[in-house]
Amino acid sequence: MFPSLALFALSFAAIAYGQQVGTLTTETHPKMTIQKCTAKNSCSTEQHSIVLDSNWRWLHSTSGSNNCYTGNTWDTSLCPNPTTCAKNCALDGADYSGTYGITTSGNALTLKFVTHGPYSTNIGSRVYLMDTADSKYQLFNLKNQEFTFDIDMSQLPCGLNGALYFVGMDADGGTSRFSGNKAGAKYGTGYCDTQCPHDIKFINGEANVLNWTPSANDSNAGTGHYGACCNEMDVWEANSMGAAYTPHVCSVSTQTRCEGNDCGDGSNRYGGICDKDGCDFNSWRMGDQTFLGPGKKINTSSKFTVVTQFVTNNNSTSGTLSEIRRLYVQNGVVIANSKTAVSGLSAYDSITDAFCNAQKTAFGDTNSFEKLGGLKQMGAAFDKGMTLVMSIWDDHTANMLWLDSNYPLDKSASTPGVSRGPCSTSSGVPANVESQSPGATVVFSNIKYGPIGSTY
Repeated sequence: MFPSLALFALSFAAIAYGQQVGTLTTETHPKMTIQKCTAKNSCSTEQHSIVLDSNWRWLHSTSGSNNCYTGNTWDTSLCPNPTTCAKNCALDGADYSGTYGITTSGNALTLKFVTHGPYSTNIGSRVYLMDTADSKYQLFNLKNQEFTFDIDMSQLPCGLNGALYFVGMDADGGTSRFSGNKAGAKYGTGYCDTQCPHDIKFINGEANVLNWTPSANDSNAGTGHYGACCNEMDVWEANSMGAAYTPHVCSVSTQTRCEGNDCGDGSNRYGGICDKDGCDFNSWRMGDQTFLGPGKKINTSSKFTVVTQFVTNNNSTSGTLSEIRRLYVQNGVVIANSKTAVSGLSAYDSITDAFCNAQKTAFGDTNSFEKLGGLKQMGAAFDKGMTLVMSIWDDHTANMLWLDSNYPLDKSASTPGVSRGPCSTSSGVPANVESQSPGATVVFSNIKYGPIGSTY
């Protein structure tokens, strides 16, 4: 993800994020099938489930139902410090459809943007794929493999993001490494990404209460002293008006709690342990404004298939990641990725280290992707195994302009790399998106993975 994110905006009081396990609501993971392929037209179905991130869950006292976190502040009597809070507070089960607008059917997952539940109004969600035993997150190593899914984002306007991506989370959610975390993957703990987000309420089994600062523009969000960092592969960040795929890397190999300069905050964006910008391929930003959108070559008004291939230097799973290719299938037609049409760039149609270096030079961007290891480091993250994440969210930091409009706003739209999509620079304000498009949804379906050429 591009900016620092506040992904857990809910408008009811009983929200938060914890490490003990509550017993007031039964946690039942919605079932979802995916397919593992071995060759063309040779795929087997696997039974999985999805789990809601703990950012969205009710956090209450272990001895009752008093909220440990209300609005965007902690209850200081229950949470006077990080370790006491983790002991005092329990994370409870979720009503997936009624409260969060999350439903599954066969191989399809539907995420609704705004859900008016019996006790709350929920905004957005983030879920993870569980393993076949429904005990840990499913880990993927996609080197010399491809990953394919169908997407329907026809109901996602400017300012929203229906995202599918991988992050370097612990498979168990952090329970084996951090004794304060008793909830684990079953309750969606342990999130991290390359933005090193500070809005995560529990990191390393401890509450992120130190220096907690409520958000100025989000009544349900805040930031703490620590951030949660790990490698991230954004396979798909998109709405009906724009899309990008982006590897991001870190100098660390596992989920890591950061503080100070290591987090790369503010003016130290390029001095931290993670590459926040990433190396993105956004067709519009790369010079082709006719490729993706309503009625365009990739017609976002209807469902289509996204294929991502992770090519290694020796075409084996043991090789070094050297290229990330993209193609699409819509209405039975295989469609090659767009090619770059930017002054100073050759006609690239995939992500390679050469493309990333040329793009950073052409756009005048800082090349922290190369500094922190580039595609080789992304491949090393897959070697350790990465967790599949699917989400729908709006952006309280940058109004999603980095995905579908002009960004940054202090540069002319005619400057190479600034124009990223057709949406207005006044679009994407969360309050407006939430009030004007509450019924927005994204549907991810027909997930397949296997050797290159086997999934479509």
